Amino acid sequence: MILLTEIYIVRHCQATGNVHHIFQGSTDSEITPCGAKQLEFLAARFAPIHFDAIYSSPRLRARLTAEAINRTMQLPIQIDDDLREIYGGCIEGMTFPDIFKHYPDLENIWNEEPHRFAPEGGEPMWEVFDRAGRTIQRIANENKGKTVVVATHGGFIRNLMCYYSGYPIERLNEIPWSDNTAVSLLRFDDNMHCKIVFQNDSSHLPDEYNPKRGRIGAAKEDPK
Repeated sequence: MILLTEIYIVRHCQATGNVHHIFQGSTDSEITPCGAKQLEFLAARFAPIHFDAIYSSPRLRARLTAEAINRTMQLPIQIDDDLREIYGGCIEGMTFPDIFKHYPDLENIWNEEPHRFAPEGGEPMWEVFDRAGRTIQRIANENKGKTVVVATHGGFIRNLMCYYSGYPIERLNEIPWSDNTAVSLLRFDDNMHCKIVFQNDSSHLPDEYNPKRGRIGAAKEDPK
């Protein structure tokens, strides 16, 4: 008998740090009215889906997203610090315009060579890449044959999709950012080999509740 393990990866809803262009990697911020509406549509999407476990990053925007997904199933939400977003160190909590003003070398790295991103005192991007793959592989092993939901962050998800696409981190910029509350599905076989079933599906959101991310520096929303 073949046991398939499925993991839904969900990016958190829109938070105030997104609309104010703040690097909010490890910073908690309230969700926006748009984010609250996104959660209503996300909850409706997951209402008919049976899952056996649900995990969340400790950040408020992720926990509220997990709670919305969990409205029907009402399972214990497992808070896992390894699902956290990248920590920005010296730029944590700063706006992107201020970051690029005070650290001009970071603008091109962030937009064009994100695999090289390593702010002073923060978490290098390569560590997020390793942590994302290691964490989801662990969760899959802990839940063999089950269906799991994970609520996490844009940077984490981008690294994760790069990892499970079989790419080295140097190809990170080829991976698109996920929309707020977008859903991706990973499927693991008996040998824990992973297939990306679909990626960045935000079809549950009407267009007015699905603002798109642009290039940072000219963006309407930042990726954290």
